[in-house]
Amino acid sequence: MPREFPRSRRIEDQIQRILSEVLHANVRDPRLRGTIITAVNVSRDLGVAWIFFTSLEPDQDAEELQEAFISAMGYLRGQLAKSLTVRQVPELRFRYDDSLQRGAAMDRLIDEAVARDQRDRDDAGDDGD
Repeated sequence: MPREFPRSRRIEDQIQRILSEVLHANVRDPRLRGTIITAVNVSRDLGVAWIFFTSLEPDQDAEELQEAFISAMGYLRGQLAKSLTVRQVPELRFRYDDSLQRGAAMDRLIDEAVARDQRDRDDAGDDGD
């Protein structure tokens, strides 16, 4: 009977939890404040982990965040080595996740469309009187 969650999925969850805790409690780089880990994907052989991150700060520059993560990579990998249950800690590769910004933009578009439809209905109702 196959396991409900494959090992790679458990490792991804573990990496995300550990890095989130380290970012919140231990990282001193001010560029990484307000940054969250949104997802982690590991390669099939567990040799590479893609870390997806975003910032809760709307004016934060993605390239600056990328550079901050690259400069903190050794520290973050060391923290993973202390806590992960694998023989070799995967190579970390960081990618900016803009899904929160895209979601917010979609919400704005939907709100504008709903408001426009409501205005059109109100205008059409005024003409009928």
